[in-house]
Amino acid sequence: MTLAVAGPLSALPTVEQRHRDHRCYPDGVAFMDGQYLPMSEAKISVLDWGFLHSDATYDTVHVWDGRFFRLDLHLNRFFRGMERLRMTLPYSRAEIEIILANCVSLSRHKSAYVEMICTRGVSPTFSRDPREAENRFVAFAVPFGSVASKEQLERGLHIVVSDTVRIPPQSVDPSVKNYHWLDLVKGLFDAYDNGAETALVVDISGNIAEGPGFNVFTVKEGQLRTPAQGVLLGITRQTVLDLCDELFLSAAVGDIAPNELKAADEVFITSTAGGIMPVTRIDDVEVGDGKVGALTRRLMELYWKKHADPTWSTPVTYA
Repeated sequence: MTLAVAGPLSALPTVEQRHRDHRCYPDGVAFMDGQYLPMSEAKISVLDWGFLHSDATYDTVHVWDGRFFRLDLHLNRFFRGMERLRMTLPYSRAEIEIILANCVSLSRHKSAYVEMICTRGVSPTFSRDPREAENRFVAFAVPFGSVASKEQLERGLHIVVSDTVRIPPQSVDPSVKNYHWLDLVKGLFDAYDNGAETALVVDISGNIAEGPGFNVFTVKEGQLRTPAQGVLLGITRQTVLDLCDELFLSAAVGDIAPNELKAADEVFITSTAGGIMPVTRIDDVEVGDGKVGALTRRLMELYWKKHADPTWSTPVTYA
């Protein structure tokens, strides 16, 4: 059953109208083709280039305690991605912001994982010319799920450095958030085969790149460092850099060799789906003393505290 009739955005229901339906959708709510739908009913065509060719861009923002965190930065990256992929949508930035808020409000989730997607779509004539495809927008809000469990956040993650090479930026622009994950999935299997929980892959020069959905930071003698080349410019990554400015900590972007990673005093990974997450074991080597570092804990605490700061977050209106 749909939650709203199809039509132009101006015809979409108001907050008051949306909440006349008091049913709860625990699995989340999606928006597509002008309608709000239970997640189980949100489907795309198997002919969509997003499915057939991974020809899509997306962005993910989370809601915590009823507030979007750094929504503006996520929208900025989403629209940059569409521009670089030569995609257009019939919705403005302000309209997409309303749609995302509606998905969260209808789902009633106070902590949610919210995604916006633009696919190349389908050509009405089944042409192989991407210019003839009708770009498609999908959004959804589902319950928040972290990359790391509570227990893993307390003890720190065990990761491996896979020898899998991340798709080079000369092939796929890493600043455009995309679904090209086969290299990252291969890295995950390398991690599982070695009894670890997740993996980092390397760039074409053999330096550390990123992991499946996350960036990485090292701490050495109080100095933070994160890879600069061939990685997604993560919003949580940027948030850590902003927090470092606020705390007057030294942070830089640049190459990190695998041996430098293992020699760090502290290591942590960053993702919208989890925030700042400590790493205490890399391959068969303990990071530092094998415990979550003091600087990592300080950044974790400040990161979550910022979720209530109105300059960093945007409230969702619930009925």
